[in-house]
Amino acid sequence: MSVIIGKKEYFKNINEVKFEGKDSDNPLAYRYYDSERVVMGKSMKEHFKFAIAYWHSFVNTGNDPFGPGTKEYPWSESSDVHQRAYDKMDAAFEFISKLGLEYFCFHDFDLIDEGESLSESEGRLHKISEYALTKMNSTRMKVLWGTANLFSNSRYMNGAATNPDFNVVSYAGAQVRNALNVTHKLGGENYVFWGGREGYMSLLNTKMKKELDNMATFLHMAKDYGRSIGFEGNFFIEPKPMEPSKHQYDYDSASVIGFLKEYGLEKDFKLNIEVNHATLAGHTFDHELQVAANSNMLGSIDANRGDYQNGWDTDQFPNNIYEIVEALLVIVRSGGLSGGGINFDAKTRRNSTDLEDLFFSHVGGIDLFARSLLIVESIINESEYIKLLDERYSSFDTGMGKKFTNRELSLDDIANHAKSINEPNLISGKQEFLENLINRYIR
Repeated sequence: MSVIIGKKEYFKNINEVKFEGKDSDNPLAYRYYDSERVVMGKSMKEHFKFAIAYWHSFVNTGNDPFGPGTKEYPWSESSDVHQRAYDKMDAAFEFISKLGLEYFCFHDFDLIDEGESLSESEGRLHKISEYALTKMNSTRMKVLWGTANLFSNSRYMNGAATNPDFNVVSYAGAQVRNALNVTHKLGGENYVFWGGREGYMSLLNTKMKKELDNMATFLHMAKDYGRSIGFEGNFFIEPKPMEPSKHQYDYDSASVIGFLKEYGLEKDFKLNIEVNHATLAGHTFDHELQVAANSNMLGSIDANRGDYQNGWDTDQFPNNIYEIVEALLVIVRSGGLSGGGINFDAKTRRNSTDLEDLFFSHVGGIDLFARSLLIVESIINESEYIKLLDERYSSFDTGMGKKFTNRELSLDDIANHAKSINEPNLISGKQEFLENLINRYIR
């Protein structure tokens, strides 16, 4: 793929990142990610569908609660709102193409600043989406998913779809409609709902059942509208337990799945699961993935990590190979992601202020997943892992165990079976052996 550069080249000293093999010492080369390499029946790029997150890479300037941003982006210099958006998109396309990737994802007002009215915002989104469409039509760039920012503006301080004021809910609906229109216009493959403030700070002023009912009604409306304009992709919900709300309704995979099934949304919605959100909910990443896969709702991934010493959403780039190997064991054994891919919802640190830091972070994350996939391939094809896992549950494959699985037995039947065998033998779970096995293949 040729590198896509707009009127100005923003990353002048960086060439296209290419695969050079594991012996390369080039920090701006892939050591493991060979996009066309076939692994377990699919190319690496098909396994992952890596996407660049517009907000963290091109909007976030490193500000935090204790100080303003530290990063000065050359694409943010213009005083004209439209030119600034065009420059930012030029930089984004150049960056993504130099990484050799094809996908990006966005919030509506990542693309261009929000206007002072709905009409002005809609007009701005129309102009920047026209510009995006022109650039996409001349490249192979695609949208993995779009979404609406329903949490930053002060109007959403009490939530969007769950807001106690119908006027705010209506405003959120108009914003989602605009975001869906843009996502569909750009050929977006999916659409995400992240309930940034869909929850509560105190139950003293909250009608929880009312808010959950309203959120379901809102999602049904959005789904119906999307289908009416021809959008055929998945709708994703992204679980997160808290922050900024004390408690968010999309707490974890199990909570979201229960909600979707209770309100009849399970046929159109799947989950977009984030590593850092999983750990904030007190779970491991692979646990959240497995829960989603169990219900055929494993849709997409936000790739990042938290900090073991900080109890909030730090959105750091992934670097824990053991964590990603365990995650990919779940994903591969579950048949892969359903429609989505892997977007880097991660930001360079506040003191990483060079433009090349954006490349170092993404190259590292991409290579981590590629290396982990190769390790998983070896574990599945060369080790006794699958055999040991199957053997642990082999008592359900024949005899009374199989009848139990087929729901052919009563409680009396299994009680009588228990009497006939007396005390069961203890069977080791071999946890330490399996942990060592994974370490053995991390090479």
